[in-house]
Amino acid sequence: MESSVLEKSQTQPCVRCGAPVSLHEALCERCNPLGLAQPSASQAHGTVFLGIGVAVLLLASLAGGSAKGVGPFKPQISAPISVPGGLSVEISVENTGSGAGSAACSVSTTKIGSAGLTEIVTTERIEPGSSVVITRELKAFGAEPIPLLINCGN
Repeated sequence: MESSVLEKSQTQPCVRCGAPVSLHEALCERCNPLGLAQPSASQAHGTVFLGIGVAVLLLASLAGGSAKGVGPFKPQISAPISVPGGLSVEISVENTGSGAGSAACSVSTTKIGSAGLTEIVTTERIEPGSSVVITRELKAFGAEPIPLLINCGN
């Protein structure tokens, strides 16, 4: 009885019809009556790897195409005003591209002691040739006004 359980656990279904076959075979005798060479594991894994590679390339091309024409964005930032807990700034972002999109802008400073600090500000969707003005409270730089720089990926 133990050998019957052991034999049964060492089988797998035929890849075509599902009949039990040895772990060393992929097709049963009914599906492979001429005894042709069985597909190898490396062939199966290679096919899967190729499929994943093609899918990644397809998704990358679709992502690139969906962002085509968006931006560049031309940002301007006002002088910061001290408010409790941070600095208040007014940011104007113009979409100079041919497609609508949102801008993700990085606000930073070159002031010694604060250099390296950044805060990301995102905008709503901006149509081509249009601009948007937003007011944000930045907490990363403290409450004392310092010179700020803005970059929206240009």
